[in-house]
Amino acid sequence: MVIQFQPITQAEAEIIAEWQYPGEYSFYDMKADQEDYEEFIDPDQRSKHTQSVWRHGELIGFFTSDPVDAQTINIGLGMHPDLTGKGEGQLFLQEGLQFIFENYAPSKVTLAVAVFNKRAIKVYERAGFVVVKTFQQPTNGGIYEFVKMENRDEGQVATFP
Repeated sequence: MVIQFQPITQAEAEIIAEWQYPGEYSFYDMKADQEDYEEFIDPDQRSKHTQSVWRHGELIGFFTSDPVDAQTINIGLGMHPDLTGKGEGQLFLQEGLQFIFENYAPSKVTLAVAVFNKRAIKVYERAGFVVVKTFQQPTNGGIYEFVKMENRDEGQVATFP
């Protein structure tokens, strides 16, 4: 997957905010949580470290790389709903991590993911992430269990076949 990262535009954020995921993954619809939606859609609230992700002229996702401290980057990401569950997540993540290491050179990368999302957790584990804690997060009108994961490969990006 040859993909390009570029600073997200307002138009791209508005397109992504309309994406709808099937079944239990609708949890990740931007509009499932008004506060998350407003944060993503408002350029003053959206992270300045959010990139739109393109492949062959098509918008396929977003990747946010927020510095936590001088050594740590926390990531958030999303792929177009039509691409999820088809084995493309590993390469999407791999290229996102390469982008982070080239642009930020962190020694640690962290992320949070809902516990029910076993599919994503498996992708993260294959990339060298490990669960470091479980926590409760208010979102989508309720309180849900999440895991915090860290990449403990000290800047190494796992490669996939």
